[in-house]
Amino acid sequence: MTAPTVAAGRLAGRVALVTGGARGQGAAHAARLGAEGATVLLADVLDDEGKITEKELQDSGYRSTYLHLDVAEPGDWAAVRDLVDERYGRLDILVNNAGIIHVTEIAEESLAAWNQVLAVNLTGAFLGLHTLIPLLRKGTGPAVVNTSSIFGPSGAVGYAAYAASKAGLLGLTRTAALELAPDGIRVNALVPGGVSTPMNAAEPDGGVVPETPLGRRADVAELAAAVAFLVSDDASFVTGTELVVDGGFRTR
Repeated sequence: MTAPTVAAGRLAGRVALVTGGARGQGAAHAARLGAEGATVLLADVLDDEGKITEKELQDSGYRSTYLHLDVAEPGDWAAVRDLVDERYGRLDILVNNAGIIHVTEIAEESLAAWNQVLAVNLTGAFLGLHTLIPLLRKGTGPAVVNTSSIFGPSGAVGYAAYAASKAGLLGLTRTAALELAPDGIRVNALVPGGVSTPMNAAEPDGGVVPETPLGRRADVAELAAAVAFLVSDDASFVTGTELVVDGGFRTR
């Protein structure tokens, strides 16, 4: 893993939890937060990959720990909460990044597949907030980032469940921002465009690239930079909003 080129220290002393942190966007977010001084907890169901990422981050000099977490399981969230509380007594940063993709047109969709996508992508973020709010209330400059998608506000053929889950995350983000503002907890959404990750490796060639003015997919490091901004004090007056990082997709 290549270490991000950043000015270390912006997140010094902060404790961060990144779901879906074993690979792809989550691993990039964890590396960037670690490079900026945060202690990072990687959470995922991909235990082998998570352990590899944990070691890569540690070898880069970052404080990181891998935790098993199925975001759709309340019991897993409770176990993570208890561990974080016992070890740190607070949580400063929560990045709800875990997600899955399922591509099927509505006429052919199954209820089981629909429910699975919403359970991971949307209910998982709700459970994270619901379970960890007490620890975030004790945090320093507490901030939450929910990973949505350009398919949330725009939709896409074959992505009904995925788009619905990502649109739901935008509503969850706005509502959480309103409810948690009195506690000083900021909640924002990252809205990525096309990005190259293992999760979308099976998508058809091209994807959204032909409709993206910059003519390419994002590198995960570009998304990680946006997350680092949103959880830092540089974004101290930013809450309840969407940071779109899509190469101009939504301007077309």
